[in-house]
Amino acid sequence: MGIVRSRLHKRKITGGKTKIHRKRMKAELGRLPANTRLGARRVSPVRARGGNFKLRALRLDTGNFAWGSEAIAQRVRILDVVYNATSNELVRTKTLVKNCIVAVDAAPFKRWYAKHYGIDLDADKKPTKAAAAAAEKKGKRSAHAAAEKYDVNKASPKLQREWVRRRRNHKVEKAIADQLREGRALARMTSRPGQSGRADGILLEGAELQFYLKRLEKKKK
Repeated sequence: MGIVRSRLHKRKITGGKTKIHRKRMKAELGRLPANTRLGARRVSPVRARGGNFKLRALRLDTGNFAWGSEAIAQRVRILDVVYNATSNELVRTKTLVKNCIVAVDAAPFKRWYAKHYGIDLDADKKPTKAAAAAAEKKGKRSAHAAAEKYDVNKASPKLQREWVRRRRNHKVEKAIADQLREGRALARMTSRPGQSGRADGILLEGAELQFYLKRLEKKKK
């Protein structure tokens, strides 16, 4: 069967040999690590103890990420792995593990924000020459993204009154608003892709966001 994680083949504390009276179990196998990478979804089922199954993700590129202060979650695309406290090697190889810091596509959150509060974060953003050139290169993809954008000016009077009520005591963190305008937001993975086959997490906010922004700035230098 190969390498197992069972203690049956180990000696006792006294030094005596253990009498093995049963066969090895598949659940005790010493399997290879998942090393989940960033890429097109590839997930394989793995039999576990009791006939249950785990899902081992080998490649993932999307996940459900929650915006805690707004109590919502969106399915977004993972763009890059930017930081890992364990090793820079995991960043270089774009390995997805629990608690790694990733950059995600902020478009779904920006669209939700416009629908919920009636605030278009791109309204006060001045397009640069580089951004215009990038939009031309994208071609059809940029046209599709523009079609998906929510137009706050077409809202009904009833919805506009609702927006006024919602904005009354609402304030968004400046760092998060800047990230939404850029189209990339920093998030932390909270799921274990090698066990659950999913890449879910939360958007960074407050002191945690400031901490990782400083770390990334320091890393660039």
